[in-house]
Amino acid sequence: MIRTPLRPLARILQARAQGEDPDHIEQENLRLRRQALRDTGRVRAELRLLVLALLFLSGFVLLGARMGLLAATEPLQVRAGLVEDISGARADITDRNGRVLATNLATHALYAETRRMVDPQRAARELGRIFPDMDAERLAARFTDPARKFVWVRTRLSPEQQQAVHDIGEPGLMFGPRKMRVYPNGRIAAHVLGGARFGEQGVRAAELLGVAGAELFFEERLRDPARATEPLRLSIDLPLQATITEVLSGGMTVLNARGASAVMMDAQTGEVLSLVSLPDFDPNDRPAPPTEGDPADSPIFNRAVQGYYELGSVMKSFAVAQALDQGDVTPDTVIDTRGPLKWGRFEIEDFRDYGSEMSVTKVMIKSSNIGTARMIQAIGAERQKAFLRGFGFLDPARIELAEAARAKPILPDPWSELSAMTISYGHGMTTSPLALAAGYATLVNGGQKITPTLLRRDAPQEGAQIISPQSSARMRHILHKVVHEGTASFARIAGYPVGGKTGSADKPGPNGGYEEDAVLATFASVFPSHDPKYVLIVTLDEAIDTTGPEPRRTAGWTAVPVAAEVIRRVAPLLGVRPTARAEAEARLRADARAQ
Repeated sequence: MIRTPLRPLARILQARAQGEDPDHIEQENLRLRRQALRDTGRVRAELRLLVLALLFLSGFVLLGARMGLLAATEPLQVRAGLVEDISGARADITDRNGRVLATNLATHALYAETRRMVDPQRAARELGRIFPDMDAERLAARFTDPARKFVWVRTRLSPEQQQAVHDIGEPGLMFGPRKMRVYPNGRIAAHVLGGARFGEQGVRAAELLGVAGAELFFEERLRDPARATEPLRLSIDLPLQATITEVLSGGMTVLNARGASAVMMDAQTGEVLSLVSLPDFDPNDRPAPPTEGDPADSPIFNRAVQGYYELGSVMKSFAVAQALDQGDVTPDTVIDTRGPLKWGRFEIEDFRDYGSEMSVTKVMIKSSNIGTARMIQAIGAERQKAFLRGFGFLDPARIELAEAARAKPILPDPWSELSAMTISYGHGMTTSPLALAAGYATLVNGGQKITPTLLRRDAPQEGAQIISPQSSARMRHILHKVVHEGTASFARIAGYPVGGKTGSADKPGPNGGYEEDAVLATFASVFPSHDPKYVLIVTLDEAIDTTGPEPRRTAGWTAVPVAAEVIRRVAPLLGVRPTARAEAEARLRADARAQ
């Protein structure tokens, strides 16, 4: 090492020669040496800090890269082979005016990564407290099973449940984002919507799949990502649906009915404005299909669409319409109604003795089985079958519900003359309330065939001409008379002229024949009767009116009052203008005489 002296001799001699103090030279050199030492230490410290900063930066870069990789990669798959590009997109469903019937709600699923769990036993106990329907012991066994690394705990959580789980403080309990299907109106339109469930599930998403009703029928449309923001608009009117559900439920309770259904349809467009089946269910918690017993007793059974019944005298309208349309009779033609009408060993009788003869109009007003059977006897079985086929009664109902295609009418084989006669008054062939609504719409709208639809339409249907406009006008007049002079007198509503036909059908027994005191009561109505815009079908299963001295089960005492209350409440909602009875009857007579 080379050292520099603090007192160099040459500078000391020079300083003495100039009269300066040589000690200043030593002090200056000492200061310079100390400054050099400080500069060297500072450079060394700066290098150390730079190295530490680089190390920290490298660590943060590595940590960030790892976090990004974990965020972009699924940490654990639900099951082997699961494709992780799961789409939870599903379009909303609205009523005809844009009111939401079904939508998606952001929520979370709960799962556990057992390898990260600190205290699985405690976590299971706390989860059992938060979710009372969960078996805490079974859950603890799953958490502690060495073969399990991933456990689904809950497919969806409410915000309150999520916060409660978060408060457990268990790092192995994790949340995955979800979209759940929500039906904000609860039971309203449950059988129309059907319901949805989760399909393929990943940690970050889950499929939403329709299981029934419109949700299943429009599955492809609702799951189309390109149309996920475009709601599916149905023909259902939510206020009408709610009102009819309330009235029908009240009627079912008062009359102790086993079940009930109602269909309201636009007679010109075929739009189903309301479709109700009771008992019903909440699609937010759709019950499982029944495994035993009568399927019709299940709340998920759609009585209006899946229910095919012998509907009784409401079918007489089609027999009379065919006779009128083929020119065999006029409304005033006299029909032989002497009874009983015998065919082989079988006899056809009326509810009571109506006399030996009646006009065609009176046959409908009094609901004569004998009179209707005689008209069809003259027409013949083959022509009757072809006529009913034109209305769509021989095929499954065509409507945008998944259940409709699976339900089929029961038809006689062979279609004999006796079958034709019994079918004329509603026995021997089954049909659904929905098909009946479409049939009555065709009868009264001028004779053009109506196909029911759950999609909103802005123009009348242009179906095949099933009966002539004159025959349709005559049927409107006859149906109006049935209400004001016959079996549907309880449907007389001030300001709202109604036409219709009652049907009280004995229910077939499980072992053949018919059950005693088991009646399916139906009222098929149209309103306003002079200018039919709407068709309403109300059906009550085993309803009993007990307000009189004896129980009464016929439609005139059960289905008609319920339908009348429905019309009384929904007519203002539909904007139907009140009309005096005299004005309506004058219009009906004029239309029936025209052409």
